Amino acid sequence: MSKQKTAKKIAVKTEEKKVTKKEIIKEEVKDSKNDVKISSKRAEKEMRTHKAQRKSFWITFSLSIVALLVCIASLFPLVKSTKFGLDLQGGFEILYEINSTDGGKVTSDMVNATYKIILKRIDILGVSEPEISIEGNNIRVQLAGVNDEKEAKSTLSQMANLTFRNSKDELLMNSDVLAGNGVKVVQDEDNVGTYHLVIEIKNVDEFHKKTEVLRQAGEPMVIWLDFEEGKNSFAKEKDECGTSGQSRCISSAYIVDELTTSQVTLSGKFSQEEAVALADLINSGSLPTKLEELSSRTVNASFGEDALKNTFIAGLVGVIGIILFLIAVYHFTGFIASIGVVIYTALVFLIFNLVGGRLTLPSIAAVVIGIGMAVDASVLTLSRVKEELRNKLNLERAYEKGSKSSFWSIFDANITTLIAAIILFIFGESSVKGFATMLIISIFATFFAMVLIVRMMVKSFVKSGYFDNHLNIFMGIRNVDKKSALEKIEYKKLMPFFSSISVVLIIAGMVYVGMNGFNLGIDFAGGSSISLQSSSELNENEIKLDIEELGYNLNSIEQVDDKSVYLTLTDVFDASDNDKVEKYFADKYEDTTTNIGAVSNIVKKQLLKNAILSLIYACIGLIIYVSLRFRFSSAFAAIIALLHDVLMVIIVFSLLRFEISSIFIAAILSIIGYSINDTIVAFDKIKYNRDNMFKNKIKTKEDLKELYNVTLKEVINRSLITSITTLIPVISLIFLGSHEILTFNYALLIGLIAGSYSSLFIALEVSYLLEKGRIGKPEKKKWYEVEDEDKIEELKVKGINC
Repeated sequence: MSKQKTAKKIAVKTEEKKVTKKEIIKEEVKDSKNDVKISSKRAEKEMRTHKAQRKSFWITFSLSIVALLVCIASLFPLVKSTKFGLDLQGGFEILYEINSTDGGKVTSDMVNATYKIILKRIDILGVSEPEISIEGNNIRVQLAGVNDEKEAKSTLSQMANLTFRNSKDELLMNSDVLAGNGVKVVQDEDNVGTYHLVIEIKNVDEFHKKTEVLRQAGEPMVIWLDFEEGKNSFAKEKDECGTSGQSRCISSAYIVDELTTSQVTLSGKFSQEEAVALADLINSGSLPTKLEELSSRTVNASFGEDALKNTFIAGLVGVIGIILFLIAVYHFTGFIASIGVVIYTALVFLIFNLVGGRLTLPSIAAVVIGIGMAVDASVLTLSRVKEELRNKLNLERAYEKGSKSSFWSIFDANITTLIAAIILFIFGESSVKGFATMLIISIFATFFAMVLIVRMMVKSFVKSGYFDNHLNIFMGIRNVDKKSALEKIEYKKLMPFFSSISVVLIIAGMVYVGMNGFNLGIDFAGGSSISLQSSSELNENEIKLDIEELGYNLNSIEQVDDKSVYLTLTDVFDASDNDKVEKYFADKYEDTTTNIGAVSNIVKKQLLKNAILSLIYACIGLIIYVSLRFRFSSAFAAIIALLHDVLMVIIVFSLLRFEISSIFIAAILSIIGYSINDTIVAFDKIKYNRDNMFKNKIKTKEDLKELYNVTLKEVINRSLITSITTLIPVISLIFLGSHEILTFNYALLIGLIAGSYSSLFIALEVSYLLEKGRIGKPEKKKWYEVEDEDKIEELKVKGINC
């Protein structure tokens, strides 16, 4: 108790009676003891609170470290168990067009049957994990680890030769004996779970004559696919016949029916799955289809190993760079967000393995880029928390409100990226599909790791109260009210200037593109590519002379390093060209590896068509979603910003003569996904400010302009931080990554810079211009919005107030 209070007590007593000096001293001692007791209790309470805070902090911190160590430990086996694509382990890829030999229309049944026959032939080649995908009337085959390209092509492309033989390998009939209805699967009525094959016979008399001896002797009829005299034998392959091994013997079954109709039943005690698979093989073997090679490429194992090593080093450096940047900016919460990054990475690889994905160079790039985009979830949340702290809320309340207000921004931003990824998956091919798959997985992993796990950890630290008076240590805030230099700029005066600059640059750039065109890769121009890697130095000028001597037309040449050269030709190679080029460089240059790829004119037309469709459908999907969540003016502004980004990338690629290939389309759609992500966050903030800070206050154009000005000030720091975290891994991939995805990384670098700029200064300016006409009009609630729960409506009673 204070001396002032003691004096007041004595003064009251002196009014009642005369107080002695002794009594005054006694009263002071008594009050002093009370003060000590109160102080002691307060100190004890504060100590207990402090101990509870410390205990809560260290429990949460320990669990966070355990989670970090578990994820780091699991990353190595997860990456090790991941299947690698051709570009990372070497192998052979070929794209076939399926045509009918009689000139008729190719049906989906014919395509599916051809797919199954190719799968069987790949089993014969002994490839353990092939990748076969149907792309319209085309079939893409990827065979990792195949060393003999010629044998693979020969085995895959030859016509199916189905023959019926006896156990001594003597030919009885070929597929001409089958009728148009082919083979059907029928369940054995006597033995549950056993199935027979019923074959429709075209020439009953001939079949009866050929198989009568087998039926009487009780011998099986052996069905072969692509039987080779002297190489195949039923006596040797009897045990493998009908299995998924390397035998070309697909069945040895007994004829159980007397031939009274045009149907013959083959019994081999098949399961339903075995019977269906066998029927498909027999039917496909009799189809009149032929395969035309559209494109092919071979990747040497050493190329794959180098690409894998370089890309992983680049990825690791990029991730470390992001972590260091987060800790530098956000201190302790940056460290927690870094734990989230590790959890995110482990989760991505876990899901990728579970869905049977195959890791390629573009999909590794998707992981690294996805990390930068995942970090945005934490950056956005912390930015909103800082805004709430400026409103004089305590840390716990500020974090609660900041997390709540940032959730829908994160949700919208990731959904729009998901739309772009799905469209990319539908229209992409080969490695582009792999990139899209990884991007889709990254989005779901972001929500789990960065939105759920990281928020739970940070919330636990906030609730501990340990950081209530240590905001600088917690999230890098020294002075809540202090604004950065970027937040002090009046952007409403500069926005017209920025948009004018963009218009001038785009007009000038498109004129340049019209005059000079593009450096089209073989994916869009057609032709062949050659990658040379030697143990000795290779000279670019000398390689040019070599191509002239070989009689081919050089399109472009690039000296990757002293011992590697990449060149494209306008000629489309066939098997003889491949042999010629490989032999020439092997003879002239010691220890030289030659990787060759070829793309026909048909493929380039399909790629161009798919690229245009991808962009159109992506824009339509984004317009629909943004219109539903915000306004059509926002959707229109977002599309203008996206077109700005795409045009900027195209102009720079034309100006710097960067090669445009199929992976360029993946980069463009990635830019769209990222740019719309940034734009949506800005629009979400405008909506939030309109509904709160500027509610019923927008009466003039100046009021509307101030809304956009305030919003820009609030989001620009967050946008800058997010851009840096995304650019760090991209720059790492450019300098340390594989040459094969250099074009992709250049496009991302240009697009990310353009996207960050357009999201703030183009999209918002266009939105402002469109919104001017709505001033003074009442706001309409969206279909998903509900009335304010806290709003108390007046009870209307007939005859009293209505």
